[in-house]
Amino acid sequence: MKLYKLLSFSFLLATLTSCTFTENIYVSDNGTGKFALDMDGSALMEMAGDQLGSQMGADAKKNIDSTFTFKQLLADKKDSIAKLSPEVQNEIKKLEDLTVNLKMNGEKKEFLMAFSKDFKNVNELQDVLQAMSTLQKLEGGSNASNPFAGGLGKNNSILSYTYDGKKFTRKAIIDKQKSAEKAKDSAADMSNMIFASSNYILKYHFPKRIKKVSNPSALFSDDRKSITLQYSFTDYMENPDKLNFDVEFEK
Repeated sequence: MKLYKLLSFSFLLATLTSCTFTENIYVSDNGTGKFALDMDGSALMEMAGDQLGSQMGADAKKNIDSTFTFKQLLADKKDSIAKLSPEVQNEIKKLEDLTVNLKMNGEKKEFLMAFSKDFKNVNELQDVLQAMSTLQKLEGGSNASNPFAGGLGKNNSILSYTYDGKKFTRKAIIDKQKSAEKAKDSAADMSNMIFASSNYILKYHFPKRIKKVSNPSALFSDDRKSITLQYSFTDYMENPDKLNFDVEFEK
């Protein structure tokens, strides 16, 4: 199966059932680190494993374990990408160094997709789900037959991360005009219903003990170097600023 088709179909699955998205960030002393976003869609395998296998062109009992980079995937779409606006091309280019691992196991009823990348500074990071929603432009925009047309991850905000050794910040700034337009879209209402049972979990790991976190719902690890926060995916889509927080570290 071609890489783009494999990824597109995987995102189509994510819009059809409850999923758990887990965003992991590992920060080292010098500010470098690793970002990972895991999507667990195993609930769909429980319901329709055989049908999924056949639609993906594979025997449902034959496991899929595929790893590739977005650079490989986008190379197949270079002609289409060249026709897009410079702004959109830039957003898509940021995805090149993402590594994707897709696992489907019929016997275990498992469907997992993971995106990961190393970073030199947290400032390099972006909202991966939202950036990937720009890929819908490669397949005819908002055409209903396009698996990205549902706008998975497109929450009309700009996400930024900062870290200076003393403080870490995750901040999403909402584009109010685009959010207002989305609120009038009946298709958005359907998406919200689908995502209501999905979760978005943040797990951040730091090299220093944490003094305090601005969000009172944060759960600390035993060594106070990691925090976990859980939201509904509806919050991620409709109120991305609810996922904002600051972390201050002990001296």
